[in-house]
Amino acid sequence: MPLPDEFKTAFRRYPTGVAIITAAGPVGLTASSVASVSADPPALSFSVMASPSARAILEAPSFVVNLLGAGSVALAEAFSATGGPRFTPGQAWDVLPTGEPVLTTATASLRATPLDRVPVGTSTVVIAQVHEVLLGDATGHLVYHDRAYIETPLNGHAKH
Repeated sequence: MPLPDEFKTAFRRYPTGVAIITAAGPVGLTASSVASVSADPPALSFSVMASPSARAILEAPSFVVNLLGAGSVALAEAFSATGGPRFTPGQAWDVLPTGEPVLTTATASLRATPLDRVPVGTSTVVIAQVHEVLLGDATGHLVYHDRAYIETPLNGHAKH
């Protein structure tokens, strides 16, 4: 079995996309564990560690997975910091008719309902069915790698 420090180092070396998961309240958190699970039916997965925001999302009947693009570092940082500013007027958000907050600058927002929640150690893996996809502007990419956000605009070079 890998040692916890070696395991963490291995995944720091693996870049991942960045998302903000939101639910009615409003509540939200930054996640870098989002993955596509199935195209038919459309499903995704993510994991969250224990926190008040994670607990609210795990108990929510539905949520939105907002996939972030270039230009979203401040947003990702705000939603990842304990007590960070969330859902401020400058963060460009709206509420869907179904009640979930959606970030209007996301490259895509996927409204989903949980199919299963699997506790694993200090985290919970969520598998969810996607019911609606809202496509935003393709602004480039935002990835998390080695404890840093990296932006890659569509026609540019990576910025740290």
